Amino acid sequence: MPRTLPRPLPRTAREIRLAEVPSGLPGPEHLTVAEVPLPVPGAGEVLVRNRWFQVFPSLRTLIAGGVPGTPFPPLRPGDALFGPAVGEVVTAPFVKGTDDGGLRPGDLVAHFQGWREYAVVPVSAPLGDALPDPAAHLASGATAYAALTRIARLRAGETVLVTGGAGGVGSLTGQIARLLGAARVIGTTGSPAKAARMTAELGYDAVVLRDGSPIGGRLAEAAPGGVDVVVDTVGGEQLQAAVAAARPGARIVVVGTLATQLSAASGGTTAPVELDAFQLIARNITLRGLTGVGDEIHAEWTERFGAWLRSGAVVFPHTRITGIEHAPRALRELFEGRHMGTVVVEV
Repeated sequence: MPRTLPRPLPRTAREIRLAEVPSGLPGPEHLTVAEVPLPVPGAGEVLVRNRWFQVFPSLRTLIAGGVPGTPFPPLRPGDALFGPAVGEVVTAPFVKGTDDGGLRPGDLVAHFQGWREYAVVPVSAPLGDALPDPAAHLASGATAYAALTRIARLRAGETVLVTGGAGGVGSLTGQIARLLGAARVIGTTGSPAKAARMTAELGYDAVVLRDGSPIGGRLAEAAPGGVDVVVDTVGGEQLQAAVAAARPGARIVVVGTLATQLSAASGGTTAPVELDAFQLIARNITLRGLTGVGDEIHAEWTERFGAWLRSGAVVFPHTRITGIEHAPRALRELFEGRHMGTVVVEV
């Protein structure tokens, strides 16, 4: 039988559902806060009360119908939204012959059932104290770390370009690249205020501002000798400019498509880019996509991230918005580019 925390459990809980599929960017008017019966865990499951969950731009793609071959299902009207979350165990299974079956009420676990107050999730290892701030488990740094260490294999002394350098992935990529020995780190953003923070706080030597005109010339000024490694979170024109600036033997890792996901004019499920294949061949440029990070890399990242956070070598740029009822507004603000780094809702 389950063991519960002393406080009584509610009969119902709130979750954010998709009310209708928008023709452009989703906003509060396309979502609804629903009250549902408290979920009941089955065998091998625990009930958690979510403490924090991440608001992430790929929800645009899922709401627009998803992309075949990717691991996440599309969202339909009436579905609850989902995404990375950290929850506190409320009821844990009792296993005969053991003290607690591996989890205790009060333990924190990571899962993918965000956008709701309570969730039923499979039994997993507790998060422990690897990170000084449990909400930092929602950081997207594992993607940046894998891109730099496993795919691009960044070498000391190289020049790194990060498109979308103020976003959830980009705000950590510049810092990681610096710690891994990059000689020069360049980022892009559309906000002068974010650009100032990128150079002051996030390890960037230079920032190329988007102002509606082609960025290729400004990128060439920021990196006159070219770039060795690119972590691209944007796609579109910025990926084109990155290829043009790439040195012989450069490695480009594509981890996002913000150019289309944040555009009301785009359908949100495709991200076409025209590249000059002659240049890829002539300069022996490697271009590779990255989706998902394995458990081994994720564990390695978490250990290093925790040490870097405690030493002050890295910061976790994020915005916390309190209250699940404000999550729809947080999604709209994410698409409007109002926040820097990761957007977290504190439930």
